[in-house]
Amino acid sequence: MPEHMALGRELWILGVKPGEGREEQLCSYLATSGYRCRLERVENLEAGRPLGIILDISPYSDDGWGLLLKIKGDPALRTIPVLLVFLSEKGKVGGVFPVAGFFTLPIDETYLLERLTVLGLAEEAETWDLQALVVSRLGEEKLSRAIESAGFEVIKAYTAKEAKALVSIHPTYMAFVSLMLPDMSAFELLEKFRHHPYSSNIPVFVLLKDEMKQGEKTAMSREIAHLVNKKQLSCEEFLGFLRRRN
Repeated sequence: MPEHMALGRELWILGVKPGEGREEQLCSYLATSGYRCRLERVENLEAGRPLGIILDISPYSDDGWGLLLKIKGDPALRTIPVLLVFLSEKGKVGGVFPVAGFFTLPIDETYLLERLTVLGLAEEAETWDLQALVVSRLGEEKLSRAIESAGFEVIKAYTAKEAKALVSIHPTYMAFVSLMLPDMSAFELLEKFRHHPYSSNIPVFVLLKDEMKQGEKTAMSREIAHLVNKKQLSCEEFLGFLRRRN
């Protein structure tokens, strides 16, 4: 989210109920870097088209996971960037979970290839032999075929443990990871990727089912809370995540 764009368009905060004030620290952090932001509703997204969305997916959110599925499952909204954050019950910024993007399953192959092109990831495959890692319990054959059609070699892992082993022995250009893996969540795996030289900077796309049961949403929110472990990010730490997305 380039900072010069903040003058013209807003960032919208979703997943926080109006009147709670849980968005106040987040807004103050963003204002420090020149961003305008406001609390909004998903129903207004298509007309408003903000620069990006900051979405609370903590256990205290107002159905953050449901909002994410709604946004990324709607062709009219899915190109809007979403940054997932953990806001405490009092609104402290406890964690940020930056990913390259989200794709809803079953995969829309045309949209996938369009996004890779827009992000500048497809053109490298024309010149170099590059590998894309797909991490999913189901293997995701349709996704794999689409990635291969863009010129990438696909390597697969069926658990996070396998994925960690693969990235430790060979550079990977990008990764597609199911939100929920048999042994950990995509976000815990993302944290582990960041601590290995071969995978510290690779774009990671998270694969979403088209719906989540309430129990799955609760489990994911608890997983996020476990990763945050009662931390509080400073303003500079939080803004560093935005800069790394440029």
